Amino acid sequence: MGSTDYKFEGWMGLDKESAKGNMVWQQFEPKPWEETDIDMRVTHCGICGSDMHTLRSGWGPTQYPCCVGHEIVGVAVRVGSKAEGNIKVGDRIGVGAQSASCLNKDGDCEACASGLEQHCNRMVGTYNGTFANGGKSFGGYSLYNRSPSHFVVKIPDAISSADAAPMLCGGITTYSPLRQNGCGPGKKVGIIGVGGLGHFGILFAKALGADRVVAISRKGNKKDDALKLGADAYIATDEDEDWVKNNAQSLDLIISTASSSKMPMYGYSQLLRTRGTFIQLGAPEDGGLEIPAFALIMKGMKLGGSMIGSPDEIREMLELAAAKNIKPWVEERPMKDANKAIQDMDAGNARYRYVLVNEQ
Repeated sequence: MGSTDYKFEGWMGLDKESAKGNMVWQQFEPKPWEETDIDMRVTHCGICGSDMHTLRSGWGPTQYPCCVGHEIVGVAVRVGSKAEGNIKVGDRIGVGAQSASCLNKDGDCEACASGLEQHCNRMVGTYNGTFANGGKSFGGYSLYNRSPSHFVVKIPDAISSADAAPMLCGGITTYSPLRQNGCGPGKKVGIIGVGGLGHFGILFAKALGADRVVAISRKGNKKDDALKLGADAYIATDEDEDWVKNNAQSLDLIISTASSSKMPMYGYSQLLRTRGTFIQLGAPEDGGLEIPAFALIMKGMKLGGSMIGSPDEIREMLELAAAKNIKPWVEERPMKDANKAIQDMDAGNARYRYVLVNEQ
């Protein structure tokens, strides 16, 4: 089957101004088809902070025209003869923030050989990337998506499409560092930032069995939400001048979802116990983070970072979410209103993830 009877159309950012709600609906040319690919009719796509960073060229120059969206759920409509994952036409599937890597084809990629495809130096994002065959990657603010099958996952029946979509980037971005850094029974975990990522951090820290989960934010206005999500305590750093003293040496692991270079890193470090771990997820546009060298040395603390997760880790997360009935806080918005939705997201109005829905 050569041509398809469906068109690839979506919301395209044509320049930096698109981030202000000026995306344009138009047709685009997906990557040239390969028999390892899968085409999906998009039903749901979460709105992620990365979409805004990319639309406004915040992390570097964007390759316009760009169709963002990398929390994509839909139905398989075309499956290549060499596709992985035992996926059939009609299956409910999803794609997260990555849609290609070298897959260790030349045998020299440590990341792909270890099942850490997200750290491959030939990693291709689900949008604003270029595949090995020269095609561009276009995201899920669209009617259809084409992605290499290695990065396509089946969605468990127990999880609704609207709930599954934001797990594919927002969810995995917090699940992976929690899982990799020993979150579980006996552990006390802090989550900095109560937003799209942070709310997943609270949900997954509890689901993984942490003894105590502490939400940390600048202001107190999200305390009730954090406690409803399952947090055991809440620290508002702008509203309690003794927050460091009152919470010193109380956490084993801190996951920071905040994207600001102005974070009180020294104060955060004091919340950790001896040999505690601090993992940064947010990528600030406004400069680097200060490293509290003395705190690292005196506490023996570990400072690290993490990005998304591998396809296998996404499957593991979805299994846990299905088993524990994890319910992210999502608000569905019509795909036709995407320009309004990204502005609301940028204004901080999401509680805690908007999901665009194709209504046809």
